[in-house]
Amino acid sequence: MPTTVRPAEAPPAAASPRWRPRERALLLVLAGNMLIDALEVSVVLVALPAVRADLGLPLWQAQGVMSGFALGFAALLLLGPRITARWGRRRVYLLSLPVFTAASVAGGLAEDGAVLIAARVVTGACAALTAPTGLAIISTAFPEGAERRRAVSVYSLFGAAGFTLGLLSAGALTGLSWRWDVVLPGPVALVLLLFGLRLLPADDASVRNGPRPTAALLRHGPLLRSAVGAALLNGTYLGLLVLLTLHFQARFGWDAWRTALAFLPACLPLVLSLPFAGRLVERFGAARLVAAGAAAALLGQALHLRPGALDDYASGVLPGLLLVGAAFVLSFAALNLQALASVPAPQRPAAVPLYQAGVQLGVVLVLPAVAVLSAVGDGLRAPLALLTALAAAGFLTALTGLRGDRADRPPVPTKPSGPSGETA
Repeated sequence: MPTTVRPAEAPPAAASPRWRPRERALLLVLAGNMLIDALEVSVVLVALPAVRADLGLPLWQAQGVMSGFALGFAALLLLGPRITARWGRRRVYLLSLPVFTAASVAGGLAEDGAVLIAARVVTGACAALTAPTGLAIISTAFPEGAERRRAVSVYSLFGAAGFTLGLLSAGALTGLSWRWDVVLPGPVALVLLLFGLRLLPADDASVRNGPRPTAALLRHGPLLRSAVGAALLNGTYLGLLVLLTLHFQARFGWDAWRTALAFLPACLPLVLSLPFAGRLVERFGAARLVAAGAAAALLGQALHLRPGALDDYASGVLPGLLLVGAAFVLSFAALNLQALASVPAPQRPAAVPLYQAGVQLGVVLVLPAVAVLSAVGDGLRAPLALLTALAAAGFLTALTGLRGDRADRPPVPTKPSGPSGETA
């Protein structure tokens, strides 16, 4: 039975932390960066039909606008600890933001699909440096206990809200031009850079001697199982949204704004439920919630295979979206906790990039497969069947985690991973 970490005792209600203005400002900068990283995933989603039409992209290349970000994120995650150890958290964080801004602007100006995808790969690589580094800065800037838990909760909430905000922003901006969707995160990153120059603390010596991923972590059962489960959940989620985005335009003639509103049931519940995620995991255990979430995701995907399910939004598409949203409510915090709870505390900073890389690889592998099946098949049945099969694999993976969770309950999560796959 894997070792579990004992949950920290909850602080008394009267001991609620009070932050100084500089601490609040620092947290807003770090959380703001998490917001734009999540926004970067969703802001181009509902703009895909406009991108395809303007640049003349086939579906297999258009999906690269989505999976390119995930590819850059996954590719640089494993190198992130070494880069940070060599150059320091502050320097890596601050250098990543202007590169992120430049890549966003380059993508918005692109006249060729390959240039746009390359720009998205670069923004993903920058996000792979800023997201874990921002969380690491919180771990040293805020004292352990109530202050740090509250800071991570705010950081996580911004990440979850970023995906929803990206959908709504794209709905409003795509009517002007899809290029504004791609450029939008760039100027925000530039503002965060200006404040970060004044607020980010200097590195201490321990940053350069942190743990690095080892072969033993690659064989760690709970970590590997959770990474696979999260990869399948995240990959099938974004795969479904890409298919539905194109379907809504082709079948119903919907614009970007209406498409964005149609997706709210699949992402808004997560934002609303996140403040209660810790209590949920404490009461039911991570493995049970992961299994329940995987079951909801499987049922949600399977509902779209019903004959005529895609012919009507309210009776056909919406029930599946609600179930997919419920899957994230149940599994959002629990998957990350299940991945890291049995990893020895000194090795957790090294385990996080491994877990995050696995989550991003789910998007990198699933979206191209969905695009290929959509191109060679007749309609959406083949790609939807693939998504359902992958969701079934996620459910079976989740069931294997129940055997190791019967005796012990894991601690309250502090670093949940969001719909974009990033650890918040």
